[in-house]
Amino acid sequence: MNPFSSGTRLRDMIRAIRACKTAAEERAVILGYPTHFGQMECLKLIASAGFPEKRIGYLGLMLLLDERQEVLMLVTNSLKQDLNHSNQYIVGLALCALGNICSAEMARDLSPEVERLLQFRDPNIRKKAALCSIRIIKKVPDLAENFINCAASLLKEKHHGVLITGVQLCADLCKVSSEALEYFRKKCTEGLVRTLRDIVNSPYSPEYDISGITDPYLHIRLLKLLRILGQGDADASDRMTDILAQVATKTESNKNAGNAILYECVETIMSIEDDGGLRVLAINILGKFLSNRDNNIRYVALNMLMRATTLDAQAVQRHRATILDCVKDSDASIRKRALELLYLLVNENNVKPLIKELIEYLEVSDQEFKGDLTAKICSLVEKFSSEKIWYIDQMLKVLSEAGNFVKDEVWHALIFVISNASDLHGYTVRALYRAFLTSTEQETLVRVAVWCIGEYGDMLVNNVGMLDIEDPITVTECDAVDAVEVAIKRHTSDLTTKAMALIALLKLSSRFPSSSERIKGIIVQNKGNLVLELQQRSIEFNRILQKHQKIRSALVERMPVLDEATFSGRRAGSLPTAISTSSGAPSNLPNGIAKPATAPIPDLLDLSSDDVPAPSSSGGDFPQDLLGVDLSPTLAPSGAGKPPKASTDVLLDLLSIGTYLPVQTGSSASDILSSSQDDKALASLSSLSANATSPVNAAPMMDLLDGHGPGPQKPKENGQAYQSLVAYESSSLRVMFNFSKQPGSPQTTLIQATFTNLSSNVYNDFLFQAAVPKFLQLHLDPASSNTLPASGDGSITQNLKVTNSQHGKKLLVMRVRIAYKTNNKDVLEERQINNFPQNL
Repeated sequence: MNPFSSGTRLRDMIRAIRACKTAAEERAVILGYPTHFGQMECLKLIASAGFPEKRIGYLGLMLLLDERQEVLMLVTNSLKQDLNHSNQYIVGLALCALGNICSAEMARDLSPEVERLLQFRDPNIRKKAALCSIRIIKKVPDLAENFINCAASLLKEKHHGVLITGVQLCADLCKVSSEALEYFRKKCTEGLVRTLRDIVNSPYSPEYDISGITDPYLHIRLLKLLRILGQGDADASDRMTDILAQVATKTESNKNAGNAILYECVETIMSIEDDGGLRVLAINILGKFLSNRDNNIRYVALNMLMRATTLDAQAVQRHRATILDCVKDSDASIRKRALELLYLLVNENNVKPLIKELIEYLEVSDQEFKGDLTAKICSLVEKFSSEKIWYIDQMLKVLSEAGNFVKDEVWHALIFVISNASDLHGYTVRALYRAFLTSTEQETLVRVAVWCIGEYGDMLVNNVGMLDIEDPITVTECDAVDAVEVAIKRHTSDLTTKAMALIALLKLSSRFPSSSERIKGIIVQNKGNLVLELQQRSIEFNRILQKHQKIRSALVERMPVLDEATFSGRRAGSLPTAISTSSGAPSNLPNGIAKPATAPIPDLLDLSSDDVPAPSSSGGDFPQDLLGVDLSPTLAPSGAGKPPKASTDVLLDLLSIGTYLPVQTGSSASDILSSSQDDKALASLSSLSANATSPVNAAPMMDLLDGHGPGPQKPKENGQAYQSLVAYESSSLRVMFNFSKQPGSPQTTLIQATFTNLSSNVYNDFLFQAAVPKFLQLHLDPASSNTLPASGDGSITQNLKVTNSQHGKKLLVMRVRIAYKTNNKDVLEERQINNFPQNL
């Protein structure tokens, strides 16, 4: 059925278009019937002598053909004859057709006729010829010099229709020819200024009047051409400053036509070479636009003000209050653009009042806007904070109001600042404890509070470092433990928060000896947790509490002062993930103290003896957790030629989270949950530092699970077939792994992953990620597609290459995450794969 037949409704046509799977099918639906048979009929009509036939022929030609059609070559001769026809109406038809479908070849053949018609006696023909010339010079810029003199003569026209097309032709010539630009600057600038002045001062003319303004379209075209001529040329700019000031002051802004002229005038002023006086006038016009009730006018004003900040930021600062009101506007696009502009206006002098206003608005802002607003506030606080206490106060306010919208790197940086502000540890932990009691629904706030309570819980209980600005607070050891227990048992807490809470409890067991048994009971409750990470932490920590009392205080000692230069470099991605011991000058960030040089940290992992010296509390490379969970690793893009780094983030060093090395296929994906795993002891302690190595004669690491764990098995001889593995299967998805080996490289395994959709819905934005322990190296090739057809009707394949540095000693293990969209919903599926064939 033809979708455009009279009996077809619009929704049926839309449904037919959506059902098309290829561009050819879409064209068949939209274009309807083939038209090739009518093309020759159009050529016959164009060749006819009468005006009606030619009119229909040219109309059909413009509708059915474009410049890419070869049949268009057949009409070139007819166009040439009609351009020289004695009937001006037939000449007009030919100019219209040529201006719409002209190709480069036709432009070269017919440009002399069009150039001649620019001097034609009838103004309508001259206007059409000017428009046709614009297309010709766009198709063949080399022909531009042929039209310069003719275009300049059109600028003297009194007929507004011819004049406006002449101005547009000159503007396009300036864009494609530097010779034309210089010619018009020297010969035509004065004339254009005079023409614009005449129009501005002209009396009422009903022929051209629109909303009380004489020909606003010509106003705008002249201003655009003056902008092109004045840009980068001081002499031309100086000749047009007076008329621009006159347009800016005399044009009324109570009508849309006047606002359009004012906007073009402002853009011209911002583009030409000026000493600054006109710019202030232009910025004041934009400030007036911000008070307009029309959202479109306010939006373009905000856009222009963003450009103006690079030219005269001080003039824009005068309108800061109005811009701040726009941040609170009901229109989402106005809010976002105003926030971006306000971000550019913040400096050391106004940061505190502006941040105060933004945080107050954060409390009542829409959920959709909180993310952008939070990101900008956090960035400004970090950029302009001169005092650590002010930085910490503002960040706590943001975490309390919109902690769920704060990105990981922001609260990582906050913990870094808190760790280095040794004189504010007591104040910070008390402020976080108060905030935690009232805002437990903010996940990021809970994480930072739990970390601080674990580190400085004794200061919280003993009111150490009380400041004059604080209100007294009484917190017992039981209260502090209660807070951490709440974080673990909250049903909304994610894995990262619960893991941090378990670490905090282990640290509190050393700081609060009287509460040690209660803490042990809370930790033991997670021994049967279905999440392997929490189960492993619980078992390890319980073993430390039971059998390693003498080294517990050394293991959970307060974090040393961190090196700010290292932290800043790693955030910027300029340093390797391993922690450097070299000292460097602190960066310009106001949030930190340079780390003093200290002796290397001793090896604390010789757990066969409890007689281990405690590390110095004054520094050394900060430990990369003894308790070791990596819950948010940095994901390397697939196909990277380098092996992944062993560490991820300074905060994760603080929190002791990390040994898995993840690899992903897309840079925008979130973290892959991972856990360190030794084949001889599933839950052994991680290394003290990313750089630390055990002494040569160190005793072997103890198995904290008393030896319960699978041991590696020797691979079988090469040359045999490898059994396929169903790596993952659910009611909606199946993942199959097929294995092969490279000749001469037994340690390298090639895996072809095949993904099959078992549901009746198509999966879009399909993304596969994988993480492996650090003795493995993983390389991912791009997937064959990101759309997975429904009901097993097709599949996605992706190749993986795994290199086992301990081949024959350890088996392959991998954690995978699969993300996709179905029915406009995001779906995430995860699994750890431990059942790889042993002969790999």
